[in-house]
Order: sequence, then structure tokens, then C-alpha cells
Amino acid sequence: MGMSSLKLLKYVLFFFNLLFWICGCCILGFGIYLLIHNNFGVLFHNLPSLTLGNVFVIVGSIIMVVAFLGCMGSIKENKCLLMSFFILLLIILLTEVILAILLFVYEQKLNEYVAKGLTDSIHRYHSDNSTKAAWDSIQSFLRCCGINGTSDWTSGPPASCPSDPNVEGCYAKARLWFHSNFLYIGIITICVCVIEVLGMSFALTLNCQIDKTSQSIGL
Repeated sequence: MGMSSLKLLKYVLFFFNLLFWICGCCILGFGIYLLIHNNFGVLFHNLPSLTLGNVFVIVGSIIMVVAFLGCMGSIKENKCLLMSFFILLLIILLTEVILAILLFVYEQKLNEYVAKGLTDSIHRYHSDNSTKAAWDSIQSFLRCCGINGTSDWTSGPPASCPSDPNVEGCYAKARLWFHSNFLYIGIITICVCVIEVLGMSFALTLNCQIDKTSQSIGL
């Protein structure tokens, strides 16, 4: 691989990470917007930090940091930054694989945990404004009512529920959507993993080529 190939690889990795850095900025900005307006409230009171805004802020921040290391490491041909980029991508990839395995193994327990948390939040609907905002947002957006249906609301369904008495429950509707779109979710997940592997391969190749180029010019 000559100097021209090294430059091509360097700029491919740079623009690849620049695009992801911009995406990370957008995700972070959207997360901050959600945190400021706080329209979605808190659904699980045993996990008060698990809000849509916090998730977007964390994901956006991670993407920005990783993409920044990739950008600077490639354009500056800095081995330390490139290896940091490689290691972070490897950690993220391993974390995704471990999470996927845990979700598959403990799917039933997770379903029970989520159902219990949702039941608890329904009982808090009239006493906690944050929970009320969360349920109203979900029911209005998904056009659903309660966990499994209108019967979950013992004192009668709130105004955010659709008027149809046979409307689906939010948890049941969310699970149905997930299972019906499982193929597309799987394809997107595989594409993300492939992109991460390509990024790691480019970073490692560029890092090795920098060594070879330095040796060839006697540095």
C-alpha cells in the first residue's frame, strides 16, 4: 500500500467519522431539547433516569466522542487516537452482543419486570404529574390505552385514551410492533455492527500503514 492508498484510506475514515459526528450532534441536540421541555415524563419510578431525553443525550455523546477520535486520529495520522477509536468501537460492539444475548436469555423476566413497572406507574397516574405526562404522551402517540387495555384503569380511562372501547393496550401494541418488525430491526442491528467492524478494520489498517510508512522513510 503506497502513499496514495494511505491518503485515500485516511480521508475515507475521516469523512466516515465526520458524518457520524454530525449525526451524534443531532441526536444530542434532540435529547437536550427533550430534557428542557420534559413532555414525556418518567414512566418507571424505580429507574428515574431512564427517560427518552437521557437516552438520546447518552447515545449522542458516545457517538460524538468516538467519531471525534476517528476524525482526529485519521486526519492527523495519530496512532494513539486511532487505537483509542479502535478500542472504544470494540467495547461498544462487545456490549451490544452481550446485551443482545442477555435480552434473549432473560426475555421472560424482562417482560415481567416491565409489566410490573408499568402497573406501578398506572397507580401513580393521578398522584404524580411526571407519570401522568408520560402515560398521556404514550397513549396519544401510540393510540393505545393502559398496559393491556382500558380495563387497567380501574377508575376509568383518562382523556388521552382513544374513545374505542376495544383499543389495544400500549404494552401489547408495542410488543406486537416489535415482533412484526423484528426482521427490519435485525437488519438495522446487523448493519450497525458491520459499520462498526469496518471502522475498526480501517483504523487498524491505517495504524499499521502509518508504522510501515514511518519505517520506510526512516522515522
